[in-house]
Amino acid sequence: MKIERIRAFRMRQPFVDGPYRMSKGRVADCFDSVIVEISAGGLTGWGEMAPLGTFYSAAFAAGTEAGVKEIAPHLLGQDPRALTQLTRLMDTVFKGHPYVKSAIDMALNDLTARAAGVPLVTMLGGREGETAELYKVVTHGAPDQMAKNAVQYIADGYRRLQVKVGGDVRGDIDRVTAVAAAVPRGTVIFCDANAGWTPFQARQFADQTRDIDFVFEQPCVTIDDNLSVRRSVDKPMVLDESVQSLEDLLDIHRKGVADGVTLKISRLGGVSRTRQLRDLAVDLGLMVTVEDTGGAEIDTAAMAHLSLSTPAEKRLHAIAFHEWVTIRTARNAPPVFGGSRMGLPDGDGLGIDVDTALLGNAFIDIKP
Repeated sequence: MKIERIRAFRMRQPFVDGPYRMSKGRVADCFDSVIVEISAGGLTGWGEMAPLGTFYSAAFAAGTEAGVKEIAPHLLGQDPRALTQLTRLMDTVFKGHPYVKSAIDMALNDLTARAAGVPLVTMLGGREGETAELYKVVTHGAPDQMAKNAVQYIADGYRRLQVKVGGDVRGDIDRVTAVAAAVPRGTVIFCDANAGWTPFQARQFADQTRDIDFVFEQPCVTIDDNLSVRRSVDKPMVLDESVQSLEDLLDIHRKGVADGVTLKISRLGGVSRTRQLRDLAVDLGLMVTVEDTGGAEIDTAAMAHLSLSTPAEKRLHAIAFHEWVTIRTARNAPPVFGGSRMGLPDGDGLGIDVDTALLGNAFIDIKP
């Protein structure tokens, strides 16, 4: 089996609920997605990468588009099932920029599983349960509006909320207090600062919210700054933006910085490397969330397969990004049950039946 054709598309995916807001005025109104199609032996694999604006990760769609054009010609004629070999090849011909390689690697994984005639979850270690629990993001805003949104999400069936903080500390204390008071007791709350605070600010927040049950998520930028906060608070801590490589994961574990990690597929360079870090994190005893920076059905399917191949006792939760956007990329999608749990689409590979008519014109279409 040899790679015979590579196409790639760029797609704007507006948000259903309007602009996505984080602290410090960071806002995005859509995912800017790059979708990759790789064909070999009569089969097709799909991958997707979509950054959240230009402020969340060191990634942007225009960079992905340019990088895919550079990498794709080197893959023609290669065996798409040689995943480790192709990862090394991409790193050889295009140094760094893991986000550029993410959609390509996802498509290769999809194609490899389709060639084997199995769902991708099987090749990622085996299925652990029928569904993964979902969380909903309460984006940054006025305390009363955030509380109102949280109540609606609970009514929709969600039992896990990620509350955006990381701005003005006093205001964020009011925001989390309002949300916690508005939702039922037992609702799981993550306070996600998206690395927006100094250790001083994070300690201020923690000190004034001791009576609220929540998980602290990425309060500061660096691993060492988060460690200094960890030493002075009595809340569980999860790191997200700090996990950009295998070395980061080992550093977090060695220093005892966190109880869990959030692994972003595009930040790590694709499904292959995310699986590698996921398995190591599980072996190290960390709780794990596998997700990405954005996308529609293709990327959400990859997240679902990685989530449901994570041991259930080590899996935190997942997110259904395809429900965030107003457009469709496929005729099917990972099923969502009762607004709070997500399963896998039926079929080999990702299980996604992509409708190319929805994708627009390819920005690259190459053959040998």
